[in-house]
Amino acid sequence: MDGDKVLNAIISVSDKSGVVELARELRALGVNILSTGGTAKTLRQSGVDVMEISDYTGFPEIMDGRVKTLHPKVYGGILARRSNAQDMDTIQRHDIKGIDMVVVNLYPFRETIRRQGVTIQDAIENIDIGGPAMIRAAAKNFQDVIVVVDPNTYNDIIKEMKQNNGHVSLKTRIALAEKAFAQTASYDTAISEYLKGIIHNDCC
Repeated sequence: MDGDKVLNAIISVSDKSGVVELARELRALGVNILSTGGTAKTLRQSGVDVMEISDYTGFPEIMDGRVKTLHPKVYGGILARRSNAQDMDTIQRHDIKGIDMVVVNLYPFRETIRRQGVTIQDAIENIDIGGPAMIRAAAKNFQDVIVVVDPNTYNDIIKEMKQNNGHVSLKTRIALAEKAFAQTASYDTAISEYLKGIIHNDCC
């Protein structure tokens, strides 16, 4: 079977479509869920047991949520190579959980800049930092971590996990990583084009 069984997942989404159902299915499969403020609140209100990332890391969300997931206990858990004894020793010594699945979608930058009267500051605050970083880390380590950026894939992933005792094939992991890198590339392009437009409009 490709990859380890999924034991721990991070769920942190702006688009909450289908996220409660996904989390319920993951919990039914025995997966522990780490989450951030807004997503954690949504899941708890729907009766899903979650641990907030700030409780896990021991460090609060700061700067109005600008810094939430940027912590070694998050990225060490995502990037640790399960076949690398030194990596596994490192996360054990530092009490870091191995993160097997990352479910993230990004702040709605495109939707924000389309709004009538949107300010530059509004746009800036909708440039996601932690989300793309987690996506890229998980996609880089696709051999060990499942990266999920599209709510339309939730059902297929759960179906595969149910059929394979909590595992997801390498082929699926690679396909999800490709989708993840495509999304972060598109997201950064949208930001770049927006900033280029500001320059051309001589607004500063």
